[in-house]
Amino acid sequence: MVGSSAATPIHVLLLNASHEPLAVVTGRRALVLILAGKAVSLEDRAVVLRSAQLSMALPAVVRLNRYVRVPYRPPTSVSRQGVLRRDGRRCAYCHLRGDTIDHVLPRSRGGKHSWENCVACCSRCNTRKADRTLDELGWSLGFTPGPPQRMTSGELWMSDHTDPAWHRWLDSAAA
Repeated sequence: MVGSSAATPIHVLLLNASHEPLAVVTGRRALVLILAGKAVSLEDRAVVLRSAQLSMALPAVVRLNRYVRVPYRPPTSVSRQGVLRRDGRRCAYCHLRGDTIDHVLPRSRGGKHSWENCVACCSRCNTRKADRTLDELGWSLGFTPGPPQRMTSGELWMSDHTDPAWHRWLDSAAA
């Protein structure tokens, strides 16, 4: 593929026929879907791919022609990386870079290891908080922790970086 290497594949947002985000696929997979007549490009990149008989722009967003039913997925289990991604790698207490997680209600006091009780935290705040509650410290959270927002496929929220061309479809799916 022109303009990409094996180390940095170009990613394309794949939408269902109903314009719901399904997945992020490689540029190669998106082109195969378009050439097979299974999808259409909704937004193209400036990169043009050429062959002996065909010239076409590399897509940024493609939509399937037929609706695909997505099977039910159970809730995602809590993980350190998942909590850090959900909170944007920002400390819930001081808003600096968060590199660890903290249990809002400490486990030693009956707190559960759940999405509702875990937040991203910096080492300094985590050490200061120790096994105390927020009330004891006079601290507060600026948000209510909960499970991460999942898209139709349940996997899209895990992506740290999204293409600016995708925001139009991701914003409408979140609404």
